[in-house]
Amino acid sequence: MNAPRTAPLAAFHIYDTTLRDGSQQEGLTLSVADKLAVARLLDELGVTYLEGGWPGAVPRDTEFFARAATELELRTARLAAFGATRKAGVAVAEDTQVAALVDSQAPTITLVAKSDIRHVRGALRTTGEENLAMVRDTVEHLTGLGREVFVDAEHFFDGFEHDGDYTTSVVAAAFDAGAEVVVLCDTNGGMLPHRVTEIIEDLRGRLAAVGHGNARLGVHTHNDSGCAVANALTAVRAGITHVQGCVNGYGERTGNADLLTLVADLQLKMGMELVDPDVLSEMTRIAQAIGEIVNMPVGPRAPYVGASAFAHKAGLHASAIRVDPDLYQHIDPRDVGNDMRMIISDMAGRASIELKGRELGFDLAGNQDLLSRLAATIKQREAAGYSYEAADASFELLLLDQLGEVPQYVDVESWRATSQLGRDGTLESEATVKLVATGAGEPERKVAIAEGNGPVNALDLALRAALRDRFPMIDEFELQDFKVRILDAQHGTDATTRVLVRTSGRGLEFQTVGVGPNVIEASWEAVFDAYTYGLYKSGI
Repeated sequence: MNAPRTAPLAAFHIYDTTLRDGSQQEGLTLSVADKLAVARLLDELGVTYLEGGWPGAVPRDTEFFARAATELELRTARLAAFGATRKAGVAVAEDTQVAALVDSQAPTITLVAKSDIRHVRGALRTTGEENLAMVRDTVEHLTGLGREVFVDAEHFFDGFEHDGDYTTSVVAAAFDAGAEVVVLCDTNGGMLPHRVTEIIEDLRGRLAAVGHGNARLGVHTHNDSGCAVANALTAVRAGITHVQGCVNGYGERTGNADLLTLVADLQLKMGMELVDPDVLSEMTRIAQAIGEIVNMPVGPRAPYVGASAFAHKAGLHASAIRVDPDLYQHIDPRDVGNDMRMIISDMAGRASIELKGRELGFDLAGNQDLLSRLAATIKQREAAGYSYEAADASFELLLLDQLGEVPQYVDVESWRATSQLGRDGTLESEATVKLVATGAGEPERKVAIAEGNGPVNALDLALRAALRDRFPMIDEFELQDFKVRILDAQHGTDATTRVLVRTSGRGLEFQTVGVGPNVIEASWEAVFDAYTYGLYKSGI
């Protein structure tokens, strides 16, 4: 279940809390199978600790630890269970929540403890002295059973600003009882970096006065002020050697510190050797894989791992990048498993198009006439409503057309889609597609009729039916996403419509765009181009 300990504690702790704190994000729910799958990916990432959840308090987490004992083989991470100190007025040996932590078999236990006297009195409804006893008793009990114990000092920074003496006494009590790490939590996420530094330096002086000047401190930050990663980095500069966070910045409210950004910053910017470079180069893949499991995809603008993290749009940038990519990139994208990407838009000049063509496998260098025609065509089409920024497949088809190499698999005679309200009040949609299949054999006329859930779905099904006999692999492609945007809303129902379709299949994932005076025409273009591109990339 856990990575073996054959050496002293690592010089620096990367502590992931995605499975517990990250799952508190609105709309994010993890099954036990999801948690096990994410745990394996986190282990690949090279985290030092992996917080699995709160056994005893959450039945799903109790099951996770039970299954992890036999199903989870960790190579780098050490599994941690999260829980609370004993309840006020209850002996630690009789506290069922503490017993559940022991029963989880986790070698590391992280206890949350109140460190703000206002929360002690208002939330726990007990005295400051009883809270200190709760911390001491629980830590001593668990360390006496051979467990490694960390203490999350909840609301530490706010509590320190209110009553630094009491907050320090909680931290000191944890160390007195044998805690390996006390984690300073910005639970409300409102701190700014300069105050984080000042408070940590103040705390260090106070701890030194009571014999804990060299004790290991950690930090746990939230992003409510937009400073979660910055606060964690400044804490490291102030001597913190244990950082907590969540992959992709998951977490309640505005999220936790993004552990991926944090690790990349520490390693690539601050020179700390935390994970093997080969592991760091898997970061983008791992971020995306976890995003798929939890059904919260990586944001395109996420630092380091987002699809737009190394995307370049403006023509001036593109001209410089053609000379030296490092001129407009803060790192080599390959260091984190990402890649530079050129975005084609009406801002694109010839340099942008040349680089985009190279990215797609076309050598356009020296073909200035073609580059000029493409630039003019793109500007003209984008003025009409097309957008190639997120539709690389449509851009490649446009490039092939300019090269005279666009594939022609069918000649479309006609298509139509109708909808009518049935007698039972349901909407009935039907589409007819007539075409001549010209590719991969003798010309053959096909007529297909299909019913669907709306006119666009009916058109999609009819087109598939017309293509299926000649191109049976068409069934391997699936439309994953369908986005509609009204471009000139002031024209009301007569407005121009843009449709963006994301398609996957046969190991591919790509997007196509269509524009028309209505959603059906725009959808037809986007869907037709999607199947054309899919067949082309399949080698047909």
